[in-house]
Order: sequence, then structure tokens, then C-alpha cells
Amino acid sequence: MKPSSLLAPVLALAPGVAMAGSISIDLPRLNVAEYHRPYVAIWVEGAGIQPRTVAIWYDADHRGDPGTKWLSDLRGWWRVAGRNIGTPPAGISGATRAPGHHTIPLPADLKPGAYTLKVEAARETGGRELVSVPFTMAKTGGKSAGTGEIGAVAVTLP
Repeated sequence: MKPSSLLAPVLALAPGVAMAGSISIDLPRLNVAEYHRPYVAIWVEGAGIQPRTVAIWYDADHRGDPGTKWLSDLRGWWRVAGRNIGTPPAGISGATRAPGHHTIPLPADLKPGAYTLKVEAARETGGRELVSVPFTMAKTGGKSAGTGEIGAVAVTLP
């Protein structure tokens, strides 16, 4: 099991912890000469709520700067939430992820209703992609897939 997949099962088994569901994201290994791990922004939009950043994966240990210089390359996220967030807080930020399957928890405090999960990836000397997954909290999950920088994306509800 990959380290990023460890959190969801632990939360599901912990007494008193409400699990709203999970978000799974596949980052494909692209066959290119110069591969860099993508910066990834994951956020939720819905009627009546401000766009909410769930996770932001970027190079926080970049030499010479905090790595935030290129967060604006995640253009969709930057427009709706990123420019107002400053340096992403420790609770939602993390290092870039290697290609593979990654699972993170869906925020437990989302009220019943219709939402859209957005996953955006941008890679140095590479492409950029934004995938949207509509889902209804407390009813149905959803799934979609990218065509390049992002593979399958799914919202799974308990």
C-alpha cells in the first residue's frame, strides 16, 4: 500500500471519526524524456460554499524559494482559491507525488448537496490538465478521467 493510501483506512477504523468518503487520484507515469512530478490542486466547489481547497501538492523544499512561485501555474485553482490562500497551510499542503494511485479523505463536514470535485495538475516542461467530478454528498459518488497529466479520479462515499 502506498503511503498516501494509508490515511483513509486508519480514519475508517478509528472510533469516533466520521468518514465522509474518499478521493482517489491516479497520476500516470508519462513516457517523456524529462519527467517532473506534477503540482496538483484538489478542491471542492458547490452551491452556497466558497471553493474549498482539500489538498495542494507542490515542491515546498524547492531550492532558493518555498516552491510557491509556480502554484499560479495551477490556473483553475489559482483563480478560485489559490491567490487568496497565501502559503498553503500544513493541513492541506504536501510534497509532489510520484506516479501511481493516491487516496485522500473527503472533508467530513460537507453538508448534503451537489458538489464538484476539481483536480488540476501542471508539470514543468509538461502539460496541464483539469478534471471535474460531479457528486452528491450523502447520495452518490462520482468518477471521471483525464487524458494526459491525470488518470482516473473518483469520489467514493461510505
